[in-house]
Amino acid sequence: MTKYFKYVLALYILSLLFLYCDKENPFIYRMGPFNNDTLIDIDGNEYVTVKIGDQWWMAENLRVTYYRDGNPIPNITDDAEWSNLTTGAYCNYDNDSTHISTYGRLYNWYTVNDNRGLAPEGWHVPTDEEWKELEMYCGMSRSELDDVAWRSSGDVGAKLKETGTTHWISPNAGATNASGFTALPGGYRYINGDFYNLGYLASLWASTEDKDSTTNAWHREIDYNVTWVARYGYSKRAGLSIRCLRD
Repeated sequence: MTKYFKYVLALYILSLLFLYCDKENPFIYRMGPFNNDTLIDIDGNEYVTVKIGDQWWMAENLRVTYYRDGNPIPNITDDAEWSNLTTGAYCNYDNDSTHISTYGRLYNWYTVNDNRGLAPEGWHVPTDEEWKELEMYCGMSRSELDDVAWRSSGDVGAKLKETGTTHWISPNAGATNASGFTALPGGYRYINGDFYNLGYLASLWASTEDKDSTTNAWHREIDYNVTWVARYGYSKRAGLSIRCLRD
C-alpha cells in the first residue's frame, strides 16, 4: 500500500467520522456530533441550527431584544398598549422572564416587517413559501400546501415537534422530531393582551402578509394533541414565536 493511498484512505475515514446522517432523524445531515452551527444574535444569545433539506433553520425560538441595527425592540407588558400597537414590540409569555430560555419571546408581526432587521445577519423570518418548502420536504402533500386549514398529510407536525412531555403537554401526539426542527409550544399573546396555550401550541410567524386581509399575516400552528400543521392568517397585532431561516 503506497503512502499516497494510505493518506487518501485516512482522509476518507475521517470524513465518515465527521459527516454522517443521524439515523434517528433521517431528514438531517450534520457536520460532526455538535448539531450543526451555532448562531449568535445581536444580544449574544446562541441558537442551535439544523439543516433540513436545502434549508438551514434555527432549532430554537428567537429571544432577541434589539433590531439588527442596534435599536431596542420595545417590551410591552401593558394589555391596552399591546392591543393598540401598529409598530414592532415583543413580550415574554405572561410577562414572565423564566419562560425565555426554553420558549423564547413573543413578537408581533410589525417587528418581522421592520426594515431595521429582526433576524441575525445572514438570516431572515421565513416566507409562507419557505414554510411550504419545509412542509413538503417533511412529507406534506403538494395538494394540501396552500390549504387554509389544519393539514394532516405526512404527519408533518409530529416530525417538527420536540419529543416527550417536558415542555409539551401530554400526549404530545405522535411527536418524533424526525426533522430536528424541535418545535416548542411557546403559546401566543392575543390582540387584547391575554396569553394562551403555553405547553399546548407552537404559533410561528411567516413574513408574508395575507393578501385577503391587510390586518393579517400568515403563520403556522403545531398542537400538542394532533400530528398536523395549521396554516392560517392571523392578526399582525398578536404575539407569536419566531424561527429564522438562513439567507
